[in-house]
Amino acid sequence: MTFVPSRCAVLVVGATAFMAAACSPTFNWREVPIGGDAELVALLPCKPDRAERSLQLGSQPVAVRMIGCQAGGATFAVAQAGASDTAQAQGWVAAWQGQARAQWAGLHIEEQPATVPRAAPVPAPLKLSASGQAEEKPPVRQLWFAHQQRNGTVSLYQATVLGTPSAPDAAQTFFEGMRLP
Repeated sequence: MTFVPSRCAVLVVGATAFMAAACSPTFNWREVPIGGDAELVALLPCKPDRAERSLQLGSQPVAVRMIGCQAGGATFAVAQAGASDTAQAQGWVAAWQGQARAQWAGLHIEEQPATVPRAAPVPAPLKLSASGQAEEKPPVRQLWFAHQQRNGTVSLYQATVLGTPSAPDAAQTFFEGMRLP
């Protein structure tokens, strides 16, 4: 089973549909800790739901914790997994990104290096944008980055905006709101 933002959206749609409609204003930004020791703080536009699932990365299933919500016509989500070291982190992120590329096949995909303050240089932060005319595939923007822990483990993150938010600066606010310690 692969993690794809559309499945993440399915997890949060039912529980957040009524909350998204009840939020006033549409984008009610709040800081939300992500990960076991709140090593990442994300800026989300609505009260998030949390879920956990297994994602096949390479030859093994990996526990992935997700947090997300819907606001202004888009789903905002952050997924987090933990790797034992940098080599494992590189392999898992490559597999994760490959799954995303496959999920968004048929759309125009653009990738570019990204900058996230205090993110690990390896695996390197990467932005992916997919848009186009593919049926049943909304536009998506994703950001992958990692954080090296003092004990040598590596936390991996995938931040996603699925759909087109009603506020033109909402996706930028979300991505720029990622804060590592």
